Amino acid sequence: MKKHYYFLMTTLLCGSLAACSDDETGTDNPAGGDSETELPEWYYTGGELGTSTDVTSVAFEQPTPAVDQGGFTASFNRGEQLFEKPFMANVDGVRHGLGPLYIRSSCMHCHPGYGHGKSQPSGSFNTNEIGNGYLLVVYNPETNAYVSWLSGMPQTKAVAPFKEPLDESQIQITWHEYTDSYGNKFDDGETYQLRYPEVTIPKSAIYVANKGYDVGNYEVRLESTIGIYGTGLLDAISDEDLKAEYTKQEQAGVTLNPAIFANGEWVGQYANTTQGGDGTKYPYRYTYALSRGPLQDAAGANAFWNITNVTRSDRRFHYLDAAGTYADYSSKDPEVQAGFRNYIENIDPDHTHPDWHTTNSDGTYNEEANIKAYLNSKELDIEITDQEYIDLMVWHRGLAVPAARNVNDETVLKGKELFEQIGCTYCHKPSWTTGEDEIRDPARFFVGDRANELPRYPHQKIWPYTDMVQHRLFMVNDIRTGWCRTTPLWGRGLHQKCTGAEYADRLHDCRARTTLEAIMWHGTNPQSDAYETTQNFRKLSKEDRDAIIKFIDSI
Repeated sequence: MKKHYYFLMTTLLCGSLAACSDDETGTDNPAGGDSETELPEWYYTGGELGTSTDVTSVAFEQPTPAVDQGGFTASFNRGEQLFEKPFMANVDGVRHGLGPLYIRSSCMHCHPGYGHGKSQPSGSFNTNEIGNGYLLVVYNPETNAYVSWLSGMPQTKAVAPFKEPLDESQIQITWHEYTDSYGNKFDDGETYQLRYPEVTIPKSAIYVANKGYDVGNYEVRLESTIGIYGTGLLDAISDEDLKAEYTKQEQAGVTLNPAIFANGEWVGQYANTTQGGDGTKYPYRYTYALSRGPLQDAAGANAFWNITNVTRSDRRFHYLDAAGTYADYSSKDPEVQAGFRNYIENIDPDHTHPDWHTTNSDGTYNEEANIKAYLNSKELDIEITDQEYIDLMVWHRGLAVPAARNVNDETVLKGKELFEQIGCTYCHKPSWTTGEDEIRDPARFFVGDRANELPRYPHQKIWPYTDMVQHRLFMVNDIRTGWCRTTPLWGRGLHQKCTGAEYADRLHDCRARTTLEAIMWHGTNPQSDAYETTQNFRKLSKEDRDAIIKFIDSI
């Protein structure tokens, strides 16, 4: 078990702890200079209940002080193991139930060091590579909607006799160099490089297309996973404060996603009516596409089911495509039929699901009907216990944010001031103050006494550097729809240290190898919401540009 480092009170930090070495404490000198200097409030990125002082290679993996104070440590540690270890296709034992289709066998595959996924080189799309956090976004270019013949997060793995919906050996990533209108050069002569990824999926890689289904037109984009530390703190921001931020920006003339907010009111909100939810609406707050509401039914809670297809009490069905095409074509596949009996007898030896074992008039098994019934079943056996799911969510909600670094370094302080002066803080809003942090779960799992089984963060001033709103940068080969939630900046400067990545891997598809490249991508198109800010950055001296970058990498 890794050693966890907890947040200590300001008086201790300003005294003996600040003078200790990295080897003794697992922390850096937070002041970045004179250890006697008082630490500013923005050092405590997650507030008193959400900040870890660890800034080593395990900085993203630490529990919040609220975990320790609330008596959640044992549950956190169990959840950590569920995140880190792979699931298997066994029918029993720890972490069993993988498949029949899946995306990855563990959460750690996509979140190396609990952080942002690492960019992958040109070549085949290899999901066996730990750190490949790329998810495929396959959509109809005419409607911008996800295609219905693949699951929303496309699956490239299968347990025999089933076949992969996508043959990932045929999926290719290609990196292209890009030159902006300034020739990738500042007026003072400093140069930079820009690149962007292209991903291609030929029709021959699509299982249902090979079986005769017309998949029509489609395009593909890459989205990398994001860091999961601090998500519990973002969940503690009140719905009222989120709405106030949208209202402020709308009144200031900012163009907002009309599918989310218009005329001072929510247009689209998140609700769950299929997994035990009652349809209560909540503001969107998670994923680049703002596709999820409260954390208890957001990306992590969902991924614990759909990445592995391991069932739990509120998800007793397989994660498949919306159109049902995979189940239809698999049930008719002679090779799948030939292997299904051995598979299903292992899954259901006592025939407790009779519709998986129906026979024809001649006594042979009607495998077409049986396969379809199994794949479409809403009453699958439970493979993850409720307690295991609770443990996973304690861990998920309990991950701390690493404290800011170099907070008294003169260059960093100068960069912090310039970051605000040129306009970066309009979208990368420095701080929020959390509300009461009432646990909300659209799926109605964490209600009643279960709501008390999760750590909370009421009334904390936190420093995520995001407005939680979507904006558009109009980059070449941009994200689907062009709308992307402002990514929190806290902790991102530790990405390479924590994940072992070659590059800083910034932006939604890791196209930016450095912080400078990320900034410059904000201004490649005059339509970009950050174009003017990027122009302001271009006008700065190299010394001032470097100061901003050092500040961003320190928060």
